[in-house]
Amino acid sequence: MRTGPLVVLLSLAAACGDPDPGPRPASPAADDPAFTVRGARAWSLIGNAATPGDDTFVLTVTAPAGTGYVDVWVDDAPGQRLRAASGQFQLALDVGDLPAGEHTLVLGADGAATGFAARTFVRSHPYYVVMTTDWDFPDPSTPALTRQDQLHREHPDLKITHFVGPYTFTDPDMTPARQAELVAWLTRQVDEHDDEIGLHIHPYCSFVEYAGLTCNTEASTVYAYDLSGYTILLSAYDEAEVGAMLVAADELFTANGLPLPRTFRAGGWTASAATLRALDAHGYVADTSALNWARLEEWEGEGTGVLYEWNMANWTPIGDTSQPYYPNVDDALSSAAPTLGLLQVPDNGIMVDYVDTAEMIEIFEANWDGGALAAPTTLVVGYHPAPGFTSTEGWRASGICDHAELHLAARDLGPVVYATLSEVATAFAPAP
Repeated sequence: MRTGPLVVLLSLAAACGDPDPGPRPASPAADDPAFTVRGARAWSLIGNAATPGDDTFVLTVTAPAGTGYVDVWVDDAPGQRLRAASGQFQLALDVGDLPAGEHTLVLGADGAATGFAARTFVRSHPYYVVMTTDWDFPDPSTPALTRQDQLHREHPDLKITHFVGPYTFTDPDMTPARQAELVAWLTRQVDEHDDEIGLHIHPYCSFVEYAGLTCNTEASTVYAYDLSGYTILLSAYDEAEVGAMLVAADELFTANGLPLPRTFRAGGWTASAATLRALDAHGYVADTSALNWARLEEWEGEGTGVLYEWNMANWTPIGDTSQPYYPNVDDALSSAAPTLGLLQVPDNGIMVDYVDTAEMIEIFEANWDGGALAAPTTLVVGYHPAPGFTSTEGWRASGICDHAELHLAARDLGPVVYATLSEVATAFAPAP
């Protein structure tokens, strides 16, 4: 049922005193083929600070000769008269006050007891699909870049949030020429596809030492120790130490012509409350380290078993349907006050390394039943752009995009909107 006034642009004729449309006519069993209706949408997004709403339908009716007037009714609201011009009838119909749910349009002509056409449409909040990449290695490899270019060609609406590793700029084996190539590629992704550059930290010793810290080589998620620092828990570093890394990352990104990152995922998802406080203090708007750990079963018992066990223990309630929240300053799992200004966006779809397309579709559907969404909803998926980003993993990433695009709002097929992580943070910003 409609809860607020329906705002319309009234016809000049109505302004001059044409009669009110009167009661809504009965819906027809089928459209009258003598009339052509254009402009009615099947889906109407409820907008927010990140995503404009689909609040206006421009209805155009081509009617048989001799039709005197055409009216439209939405649900049980009073009818509105379309403007007659050049053999057509038109109305800009504002549906912005309608709540989430299914709504019905009935169109009638000349006061007939039965309308000539009916349409249903769904008002829904957006379903954000967030594609992410974790730069686990200093050089993601040329084949991985090529496969990502292919992903963008196959899915032109796609936006990707690239969580870039600052160790690209501190690893001694990386040449300046290769660093410049990677920066140029990332810049093109932003310029051509509206992608986002975020930050990903595995605490490699080359980067940790650049930040002026002593490298931890013992708190490995896989081995007894790791002299490279790659598999070390980020949570092994305290708030001040993570803060020093964030400052160092800013320096490296700025020096190499990249925008300052303001979204984050920890290597191995191993962010603690201290990590989140450091991010918040340095102006980050969103983190996506909270992991749907049960989908990471491939790592159960691998190596020391710490990667799986740590995530299970630290992200216990995070699952397929976990949604964004503002975490407590001392408890990364709680949304109780006092909270950080940093939004936690759970990695509920995890990475194609660990879930195939069918599993991602299962998670996609767990978060949306096909009807109207009462609030913005997120699905976060991703992959590692590395030499191991194989054709199989590329097909998985493309496969979830194929499924999402069956419901893409831009094509009037559903509520799905591709978004970067910072856009999600804007959409979920608390009311002022």
